[in-house]
Amino acid sequence: MALNGKQKIYFASDFHLGVPTYEASLIREKKIVAWLDSIKNDAAEIFLVGDLFDFWFEYTYTAPKGFIRLLGKIAEITDSGTPVHLFTGNHDMWMFDYLPKEIGVSVHKGCIERTFSGKTFFIGHGDGLGPGDHSYKFIKKILANKFLQWMFARLHPNLAFGVANYFCRRSRIATGSSDSVYLGDDKEWLVSFCKDTLKEKHFDYFVFGHRHLPIEVKLPQNSKYINLGEWINYCSYAEFDGTELYLKDVKEKSGY
Repeated sequence: MALNGKQKIYFASDFHLGVPTYEASLIREKKIVAWLDSIKNDAAEIFLVGDLFDFWFEYTYTAPKGFIRLLGKIAEITDSGTPVHLFTGNHDMWMFDYLPKEIGVSVHKGCIERTFSGKTFFIGHGDGLGPGDHSYKFIKKILANKFLQWMFARLHPNLAFGVANYFCRRSRIATGSSDSVYLGDDKEWLVSFCKDTLKEKHFDYFVFGHRHLPIEVKLPQNSKYINLGEWINYCSYAEFDGTELYLKDVKEKSGY
């Protein structure tokens, strides 16, 4: 896909709306909406790469309350003809058909490959990739099990959401546990994943979330890994201008 004029591709991840409190989440949601409003006129496509919500589950006739400002803004953008892509993360993997129908997004449950202006991108949330983290990979398989999802849906929403929110309030993002230290190329699982992937196929950019730390790493073959960070501490995102991919952040002085 070629970009025209001033159009750009934007990437963001890990909004974790819903925690640590309603009030804090609402402030963050308004900042996200203001950012989306500021980029909507020059965005060719927008990729929101997982964990938009700290918990999400869709019943046949029921979806989580709240987040109206964000969902409305995304609907406005898709209605204008700009594609918006949502990726399921480890916190909101139970997205089904509600959001595609209601707000016009494309939902991706795994990594995708795209090409923009001749540059190749490998895009995904990032959870479960690379070596190690075997306990999480096992849990992810359980949560992705269709029968267990069906069983969870048999619970009354008040009970199901109550249990889920109980555990969400103890998550690393809700409690303020920070992933602020870069562990080094040899210990960062996503760096290892990128290097292993490059042995089989070249990509100019690997774009992930999940790690909660804004990261730029130069890789072999003139490739680059970018982690998008999160929106509680960093308010960071990536912008592709048709030539280069840049990691940026929303500054407080911008008024967002």
